[in-house]
Amino acid sequence: MSNPTSKPAWLENAVFYEIYPQSFFDSNGDGIGDLPGIIAKLDYVKSLGCNAIWLNPCFVSPFYDAGYDVADYYKIAPRYGTNEDARRLFEEAHKRGMRILLDLVVGHTSIEHPWFKESCKAERNEYTDWYIWNDDPWRWDEPGFHVVHGYADRHGNPLTNFFYSQPALNFGFAHPDPRKPWQQPVTAPGPQRVRQEVKNIMRFWLEMGADGFRVDMAGSLVKNDPGQVETARFWRWIRDWLDEEFPEAAMVSEWSNPEIAIGQAGYHMDFLLHFGMRGYNALLRKQYYANRPGGDPYGFAFFDKSGHGNIMEFLDEYLHHYRKTAGKGHIAIPTGNHDINPRLAINRDWDDLEVIYLFLMTMPGTPYIYYGDEIGMQTLNLPSKEGGYERTGSRTPMQWSNEANAGFSTAPRERLYLPVDERPDRPTVAAQENDPNSLLNRVRRLIALRQSHPALQASGAFEVVYAEAGKLPFVYQRQQGDETVLVALNPAAYPVEVKLDGKRFGKVVKELYGAKNALTREGDGWILRLPPVSGIAYQVA
Repeated sequence: MSNPTSKPAWLENAVFYEIYPQSFFDSNGDGIGDLPGIIAKLDYVKSLGCNAIWLNPCFVSPFYDAGYDVADYYKIAPRYGTNEDARRLFEEAHKRGMRILLDLVVGHTSIEHPWFKESCKAERNEYTDWYIWNDDPWRWDEPGFHVVHGYADRHGNPLTNFFYSQPALNFGFAHPDPRKPWQQPVTAPGPQRVRQEVKNIMRFWLEMGADGFRVDMAGSLVKNDPGQVETARFWRWIRDWLDEEFPEAAMVSEWSNPEIAIGQAGYHMDFLLHFGMRGYNALLRKQYYANRPGGDPYGFAFFDKSGHGNIMEFLDEYLHHYRKTAGKGHIAIPTGNHDINPRLAINRDWDDLEVIYLFLMTMPGTPYIYYGDEIGMQTLNLPSKEGGYERTGSRTPMQWSNEANAGFSTAPRERLYLPVDERPDRPTVAAQENDPNSLLNRVRRLIALRQSHPALQASGAFEVVYAEAGKLPFVYQRQQGDETVLVALNPAAYPVEVKLDGKRFGKVVKELYGAKNALTREGDGWILRLPPVSGIAYQVA
């Protein structure tokens, strides 16, 4: 199945690097990472082969949820720097041929946002209808919603979108309950003003130099919205505006439902994530999500040395969304992110991780690397920080070197945003930089492989060659123009082989990556033999 060229065009060969700003690099010794610190490390990110960055929220916030509770959409939080630092970050990235996506959180704000403080007042004002309030402070239960009780002088309770400190902005109700007049339709003045304000925020940062947005909880906006039809209609309105005024700006959603996010809402890209889609967990972390939707306490992820994983648990779901979105946008499969616990490297060695990266860098769509995953950072067992809870241990400072604080900061240890990994064998950039066999350099080679072969980039055609439930290997083919690349993966700790149809290709043009001589012509077919924990990418014709 072949896709047309990506729009915006730069997404075609994009490889993203996610940066959690407070944990990446501290430039001023206060113990917290910042924007000047990111600027200082842009050359490192570029050295990986990554040409785009997704930056977690960096706006003014009380940080009850690590910045996902915004108190001013138009100002960088002082702990990260200034708006001028943001402008310089965009400029320095562009000088290096890199793009920057900001995290846009518009389903809710912070309780500290001036809009919400005005909305809390008993008397009506400009912002009364910018948030969703019921009309009775004594009605503590609104089925299907979370409310905070007795919060303000206003006669009612605010609905929240996540934590108590994140009141839901009012995008209206697709089907207001006529018995509850506080449920406003999407056409009401309050929701319409909120919608326009989202466009104002986006325009402000795009004009400053941002290249687009990753949108938090993108499907959460309109309430009582079966099938998320009205929410998708809103985002399609945003997409139409971007196409006209900022055609090179990218929209990436945290929706974990590409069929809706891309096919209906007009996003350029949607993530496969640990919530909403069983397939992502089945790939990488199945056993760690036993008590969550899609979890299986007795199962194994596909990428597990036991060989007991089942690629079809991923593939059945993935192919459904891929077929629905081909030619419209891209599916993003990340190594992890700030919400995912544990990190990718838990209970895996570098060989295991290399096979995973070979998969990620040869699949359609767009790969995302969570900072530190390229060196195999581990998850620490930490108490909650800024609403992180069990996610906190996957948000620790980047490990640059074996200097104090892993080279993250010159601050005293007790002032660090989060503790660093103090283990003597902790992975660091410095220790891996000059080791050709390090995970860091394997990842670099795999990103370079993707960047040098159009067939392996976002829109190259994807076809499954061999995949069976509970069996190995997993084999697929990518194609663009006259280039065809065969990829085969064996995550198991034992060798595997399979016979492939000899009519599929006539010869091996070049062995691009992995074991040599893995394909042998025998009779009317090809015998593929893979050593334990290995994979190949061969150009064929």
